[in-house]
Amino acid sequence: MTAALAPMEAKLVAELPDEPGWQFEPKWDGFRALVFRDGGGIEILSKSGKSLARYFPEIVALIADISARQFVLDGELILPIGDVLSFDALQARLHPAESRITKLSRETPAQLMLFDCLGLDGSDLMAKPLAERRVALEAFHAKHHGPSLLLSPCGDIEAARSWLAQSGGALDGVVAKRIEDPYRPGERAMLKVKQHRTADCVVGGFRRTKDGSGGVASLLLGLYDETGRLNHVGFTSAIAASERDALTAKLAPLIEAPGFTGKAPGGPSRWNDGRESEWEPLRPELVVEVTYDQVTGERFHHGTGLLRWRPDKAPAQCTMDQLVYELRPAELATLDR
Repeated sequence: MTAALAPMEAKLVAELPDEPGWQFEPKWDGFRALVFRDGGGIEILSKSGKSLARYFPEIVALIADISARQFVLDGELILPIGDVLSFDALQARLHPAESRITKLSRETPAQLMLFDCLGLDGSDLMAKPLAERRVALEAFHAKHHGPSLLLSPCGDIEAARSWLAQSGGALDGVVAKRIEDPYRPGERAMLKVKQHRTADCVVGGFRRTKDGSGGVASLLLGLYDETGRLNHVGFTSAIAASERDALTAKLAPLIEAPGFTGKAPGGPSRWNDGRESEWEPLRPELVVEVTYDQVTGERFHHGTGLLRWRPDKAPAQCTMDQLVYELRPAELATLDR
């Protein structure tokens, strides 16, 4: 079950659905995690299917102390530093040295925020409606919770709007789920509204600076379409000067042809007498989260802001359908039914 199960995902939308039958939860700024316990076996899988267990030994110990011997939980690994959640501190855990991981787990312990129960004591709950799974999750948490095992709150539309009004700190937005729906692994069967519009993109290439140094000037961003083609959707040049040398060295081993297989960048530019804009293609292995303001013709209308690198996500998960779009009432009524 651990190898085949992928977390249910969310579609980015502009507004929360204002109609009956929805549950709302905060969207936490952390690593999505599926937690599996089967007797003495414990596994924590990231959204990309990679094991996170060795990087968060304190969470493994927490799960091992729970008296229930068989369960599957969906949640988010979060790491509070003071009054805010630190995504950088989470990324620092993805370190090759066990001694470093152990040190960080003691100095800055992570927490597990739960928002779904997919299996318990040998029973598969994924086909059950969310309302029933939530009851099971709350009962599980009431019996087994500790300082590092948290339960994500759910609320009505007014509570959700108040969460969106918060600035910074812990929340990345709000997720909406139908209370009658089963758990649908790997599908974008939920809705999410983020405080800022962001997209996880594959770094499919880069352009070099014109100052002769050969350093990275901008990253070319790609998203996969339904046919599996990596299409160029924009770029980001929000790279600090102090980081260019290290980033150039990081990208060098990934340089290869042909790069984007869909709508490739580098066409004639009106700014340089129609010459082709040169770029270096990269193997599609790196994922970066960027902020954007608008999508026009399946591309970002303006340049994007580089928010952070996402080593916890797989390039194949960077698809066109994560981009924001407006939902009309008729679409809400038929969404993924």
